[in-house]
Amino acid sequence: MKMNSEKLLDALKTVQHPKTGRDVVTSEAIQSASINGDMATITLAIDPADADEMEAVRQACEAAALSLKGVKRARAIMTAQRAPQPSGESSKPARPAPPKPKPIAGIKKIIAVASGKGGVGKSTTSVNLAFAMQAAGKRVAYIDCDVYGPSAALLLGLNEKPQPAEDNRMRPIFRDGLAAISMSFLVDANTAAVWRGPVVMRAVQQFLTGVVWDERGEIDVAVIDLPPGTGDVQLTLAQTAIVDGAIIVSTPQDLALIDARKAVDMFNKTGAPILGIVENMSYFTCPRCGERSDIFGHGGARESASDIGVPFLGEIPLHMDIRKSADAGAPIVLTAPDSEHAACYRNLSAAVLKAIH
Repeated sequence: MKMNSEKLLDALKTVQHPKTGRDVVTSEAIQSASINGDMATITLAIDPADADEMEAVRQACEAAALSLKGVKRARAIMTAQRAPQPSGESSKPARPAPPKPKPIAGIKKIIAVASGKGGVGKSTTSVNLAFAMQAAGKRVAYIDCDVYGPSAALLLGLNEKPQPAEDNRMRPIFRDGLAAISMSFLVDANTAAVWRGPVVMRAVQQFLTGVVWDERGEIDVAVIDLPPGTGDVQLTLAQTAIVDGAIIVSTPQDLALIDARKAVDMFNKTGAPILGIVENMSYFTCPRCGERSDIFGHGGARESASDIGVPFLGEIPLHMDIRKSADAGAPIVLTAPDSEHAACYRNLSAAVLKAIH
């Protein structure tokens, strides 16, 4: 894979950067470049003011990639990286106010699934929630906005690449009717996304507005899987799209609950309604003796929801079947819809759909 990436970078050195007069690689305009199978994926960092001029460069990068043996498809994506401002900037007009969020074309409702910290099962919850909503008769999309730790390819059992559409947009990948997009569809699983904030923000914007979400009909609900914390991705979402509700996933553990409160505070500040808190890994029932163990404690999320004044959306157990199905790319709601564990996600879906309609 490394050799393929080096060949791609060599090919990109034939593309000249219009601002520097040097090639785009030497000019440090290439944020990432990889080849997966017959698909080449390139990320170009540009100053937003140069977007029109750099469109020709983007097309030239795709053409350079297609010149390589074995590459049949190529996609170059432009991300915003504002150029450094010269000294004396203080004399310039004040920076404009951040953009106001807008409806996303092809999507009726947006649900954000967040957590204050990692490792609480947020992505597994998001995917199963999406399939539970689909089972309830909704047309659903799953948008994996965790650009640093994307997991959609694993959770959905997919290794396809998004196909280009008109207007420099992408087509989503489908799994059993569920439309999805993720950075894990665009880059190799072993490739780290070493990106600064502006690049991450642009990637999130492209996932929201640069995908043909209504290719198979308008999406009723989009479930957006956010990374842990309260950083650039969350802020970009709040400034780009109208979020109809936020779900906070936490374990009963005190440390996770402290961070969950921060996630609630973040959405309160951005104006997104809090639909409630889910207690994941709530308890463990021994498959042999049936004894229940509260490994991470129990009931903490319910108490926190009460203290904060938001709904408690239910408990999801810590169970091997949920973990195995997720690791196998076969979410339990999809593959074992009649199981008691799938019922937990169906109950969560029912509560969420009732809250947003």
